[in-house]
Amino acid sequence: MFEVPRLLIGATVLALMAGCASPNPYDNQGSAGGSNHTAKYGGLGALAGAVAGAAIDHNHRGKGALIGAAVAGAAGAGYGYYADRQEAELRRSMEGTGVEVQRQGDDIKLIMPGAITFATDSAEIVSAFYAPLNNLATSFKQYEQNNIEIVGHTDSTGSHAYNMSLSQRRAQSVADYLTAQGVSAARLTTRGAGPDQPVASNATDSGRAQNRRVEVNLRPITTQQ
Repeated sequence: MFEVPRLLIGATVLALMAGCASPNPYDNQGSAGGSNHTAKYGGLGALAGAVAGAAIDHNHRGKGALIGAAVAGAAGAGYGYYADRQEAELRRSMEGTGVEVQRQGDDIKLIMPGAITFATDSAEIVSAFYAPLNNLATSFKQYEQNNIEIVGHTDSTGSHAYNMSLSQRRAQSVADYLTAQGVSAARLTTRGAGPDQPVASNATDSGRAQNRRVEVNLRPITTQQ
């Protein structure tokens, strides 16, 4: 009479642990909001799984509850759990490359400075950038549950039309390289923003250098661009 309640209590504890486990180690390093999506969704999913597991296995309610909690906890964590893991892996693989990893909710952004991606007035990828792109390709093939938008940016030097064309060609060069490494082309979109989305002043050399960049935006694959 008392065995089942004890195991159900244990399943409830597991449910809470599933929600609280795996804290994002990068919450203070660019992850916005400070909330872990794994905790938000995983705990509720695990608790529901515990109840469902107990109900399904009438002869072994306690065991069913524990299994249900474990399986549903991981599934219930959903894309937030997935993005936590991908963000951590990207930060590890991009360390020391000059590529910045940012997190905003479920979206992950990679910022690639122009100095490490393309020569001046060129859409040909510099050889030193192949290694980081190879690491990105490996990650994108491992984590396949998001769309990949590649956006080229320039400074304001030169005509607007030329900069729009150059930024589009640079974005396409990155997309073509990733595709050649096995990343599904169906997940990739490209866009040239030219000088229209500066992150610094174009009045200084340092500002213009910051504006010359390629950004890669990762969003849930169910989100249509």
